[in-house]
Amino acid sequence: MDALPSSATSDAEETLDPSDWSDVRTLAHRMVDDSIGYLRDVRKRPVWQEMPDEVRTAFEEPLPRFPTPLNAVYCQVTENLMPYPMGNIHPRFWSWYMGSSNFTGALADFLAAVQGSNLGGGNHAAASMDNQVVNWCKEMMGFPPSASGTLVSGGSMANLIALIVARNVKAGVDVREDGVGAIEKPLRFYASDQVHSCHRKAMEALGLGNKALRRILTDAELRIDVTALRAAIAQDRAAGFQPACLIATAGTVNTGAIDGLEALANLAAEEALWLHVDGCIGALLAIAPANAYRVSGIARADSVALDPHKWLHAPFEVGCVLVRDSSAHRGAFAVSQEYLESTPRGLASAAWLHEYGLQTTRGFRALKVWMALKENGAEKFGRLIDQNIAQARYLTRLIEQEPLFELVAPTSINIVCFRYRPERLGKGALKALNIEIMLRLQEEGIAVLSDTTVHGEHCLRVAVNNHRTRREDLDMLVTETLRLGALLERQLGAI
Repeated sequence: MDALPSSATSDAEETLDPSDWSDVRTLAHRMVDDSIGYLRDVRKRPVWQEMPDEVRTAFEEPLPRFPTPLNAVYCQVTENLMPYPMGNIHPRFWSWYMGSSNFTGALADFLAAVQGSNLGGGNHAAASMDNQVVNWCKEMMGFPPSASGTLVSGGSMANLIALIVARNVKAGVDVREDGVGAIEKPLRFYASDQVHSCHRKAMEALGLGNKALRRILTDAELRIDVTALRAAIAQDRAAGFQPACLIATAGTVNTGAIDGLEALANLAAEEALWLHVDGCIGALLAIAPANAYRVSGIARADSVALDPHKWLHAPFEVGCVLVRDSSAHRGAFAVSQEYLESTPRGLASAAWLHEYGLQTTRGFRALKVWMALKENGAEKFGRLIDQNIAQARYLTRLIEQEPLFELVAPTSINIVCFRYRPERLGKGALKALNIEIMLRLQEEGIAVLSDTTVHGEHCLRVAVNNHRTRREDLDMLVTETLRLGALLERQLGAI
């Protein structure tokens, strides 16, 4: 029998660590310097710009099979990636509802990747920090220390986690063991007709189906109509359904409208419903000195979803779900796994964080939230929220003062819905004109807006949740929208 080769004569073993750390150090310092310049000068660049054909083609190259020097790889990043972002860190990006990130959070993501911990749980510092950030979120929302929570990818997953717990608690059967087919009476969930689309996806994923989510009409302020809600619950009970959960929205995605949380908490208690608050837009108003009153009652919820990557401006991605009943939360997800048994000492001697959600492997999301909160303090983030709301009020006043603009929905918090409206255009032409204004604002790198339809009326939508935005940016938006509107009107007149 041949002898095994010694380590000295065996083939060289490989690693992904560099052979020369000094070269990597030099490049890493350059990356940091470039990143500081990138953020420092963000206002000087277009908000968004189309990629040239040669850049788009670069992303169609086949799988690399052989090495490329790291310096050359980084050059491709600086040439083909960095100049063509989505744009959400720019002060004039107001589309959909994005966060604008911060440099400390970016550094934190780098450090989290270097440390490399898996946040499935265990006895290590990153897991303790994850718990601490969840505890800070509980404190910001007014939840008791006994409540539980978990960090997730964002609002869609945070809402899904909460609704899974709500379904299991209200099902009346062991859904985990027997499935939704064992539920005696079909469950009904309730939300306003402005509810985010992720809740439909959640209903489908829960096995309940879209019809299980009953959309209730809203009032003139686009908040859920409590009288209509009460009637719908009574109708469903009479028809043999089981009302289970009320989804209150603290900041609708269309207009930022906030349902009356105190009234809904009272109704949920009367009707024995689970009260979930989708606060992915507005829950963090709770820390804003001038606007916290708008979410009064959020601390009474059974569960809350919020997004630190929005008004805490953490780099994507990090959401959070809080659940008042920690045993119900863990009971919805924990499983016994022989390869993950706890031990009295050592790495497996602490709680498993994966028992509060769907992921077993979890990234280290907490550090970017932790570092930015430690650096700035929660009170500063609260003032920035107030600042964005004041900026939205400022833009609203500019719109109301301009005869060619029309405010389409009331400005509740920081979302402004308006349109350019010359008198002579019909509804279809008006929509086309406003879409063209929106697209030209994007293509000229001036600003990025989105559009939506509110109660049948198409409009442009400005969501101001960017810590870099200044009132001069909003002045520019008004000036450029008027310029483009007049230009397009002239072009239409010439056709």
